[in-house]
Amino acid sequence: MNLIEKYPVELYNTLSRKKELFKPITEGHIGIYLCGPTVYSDPHLGHARGNIGFDVMNRYFQYLGYKVRFVRNVTDVGHLEDEVQGAGEDRISKKARLEKLEPMEIVQKYINSYRKYMDMLKILQPSIEPTASGHIIEQINIVKNILEHGFAYEVNGSIYFDVMKYMESGKRYGELSGKIVEDLMSGSRNLEGTEEKKNPVDFAIWKKAKPEHIMKWDSPWGEGFPGWHVECTAMSAKYLGVPFDIHCGGMDLQFPHHESEIAQCNGAFGKSPVNYWMHNNMLTIDGQKMARSLGNFITLEELFNGSHEKLEQAYTPMTVRFFTLQTHYRTPIDFSNEALQAAEKGLNRLMNSLDVLNSLTYTKENELNQNLEKEINELIESCFLSLSDDINTPQTLASLFDLSKHINSFKDGKTDLGSISKETFNNLKKYFNDFVTVILGLEKENSGNNDKLDGVMKLVLDIRKQARENKDWPLSDKIRDELAKAGIQVKDGKEGTSYSIN
Repeated sequence: MNLIEKYPVELYNTLSRKKELFKPITEGHIGIYLCGPTVYSDPHLGHARGNIGFDVMNRYFQYLGYKVRFVRNVTDVGHLEDEVQGAGEDRISKKARLEKLEPMEIVQKYINSYRKYMDMLKILQPSIEPTASGHIIEQINIVKNILEHGFAYEVNGSIYFDVMKYMESGKRYGELSGKIVEDLMSGSRNLEGTEEKKNPVDFAIWKKAKPEHIMKWDSPWGEGFPGWHVECTAMSAKYLGVPFDIHCGGMDLQFPHHESEIAQCNGAFGKSPVNYWMHNNMLTIDGQKMARSLGNFITLEELFNGSHEKLEQAYTPMTVRFFTLQTHYRTPIDFSNEALQAAEKGLNRLMNSLDVLNSLTYTKENELNQNLEKEINELIESCFLSLSDDINTPQTLASLFDLSKHINSFKDGKTDLGSISKETFNNLKKYFNDFVTVILGLEKENSGNNDKLDGVMKLVLDIRKQARENKDWPLSDKIRDELAKAGIQVKDGKEGTSYSIN
């Protein structure tokens, strides 16, 4: 039995509001679409949170044996300041105007920044990374299809999706987000550029460009630019088909972005775009929603160099990745210095256990401890079962830490390595390595600094060893105790003295 058959995966589908057994449209293949960044500013903590969770899902599916096509788009046109009403200035055009640059200079600057920091977080690169501006023809064709099917109308060169016509056809606008159309209509605002709609809930799928608008293209309706929502419908359909398997994104995109994607796809193709909708929850800082207006907005650059006033220190990309994985992707996560520092210690413990495991050498089998054998194999199994249960990374980490206790017990000589079979030891070594590095994507950082620390610690431990041989117990204990205060634990075992960072 292969891993795909052995470990069926359940995913929480936002559309059905329950966990569902995942069944790909094409056996052995998975198409995943993740809403990527609007590239007008540097990436921030929210980008890290969503990308890391879905990166683990991607890695796990590939580990099980699926062939995954992972598409992550880049929004470089059409994302207006007021997302709900579809009004205001294009975010990238505004940034270009403020910085006195061409819009595509802004796009290139921030897409380079985004890719740089995603690489630092060890996010696997997407199979395809399409841009909205590179798919204008596809978006125009989507708009044409919607118009031909009677679900849109033209006003002064702009095309709007007709939500009431869509509802009259038997569909529900609001099925994903739980929004009620009547409530949306009563709570809408009259903004410039929205008065030409038939109904306040209608949304633009093509906007007529004003003469001063920079980013515009020719279309059957005159010069203009696509609405924000159309790009994902066009690009997911082109690269993954209709329907495809999994659509991911932040829960803040459920409405209006993803809700409109569903409507557009039904309007253009007569069927829904995707079988499984997955959304990560929000990230807060000190209990408050992350927002520029609150002054608690932290970019990844600030986080990694420690320059933001709310940070007590710099935090490495792997610390951030580990911190994120400690919370299930559908659970809110609060970002604080205390939580990050705890994550830093947890990551060090886990990576130290990995080093210890890889340093162990199995010699011979002694008297087997059947209970220990069973416990180790069950913990390995639980790692698979946890990730197969809606990508439950915190439970997976809990099982890995339980395995770490056994690994350190072998190292310290408290448990005889020969009390487990060679097969179990090999399984422990393989799967512990695989889950930590291949699937969770964690790795040891700053190897150059670690090499220097190893050199210093070798000298310190040699001095302590000499003190012990000379029966200078006060000096030996002082070295151990002072190192402990600095967060470095000294361990005396059968194979000599080692250290770990707490």
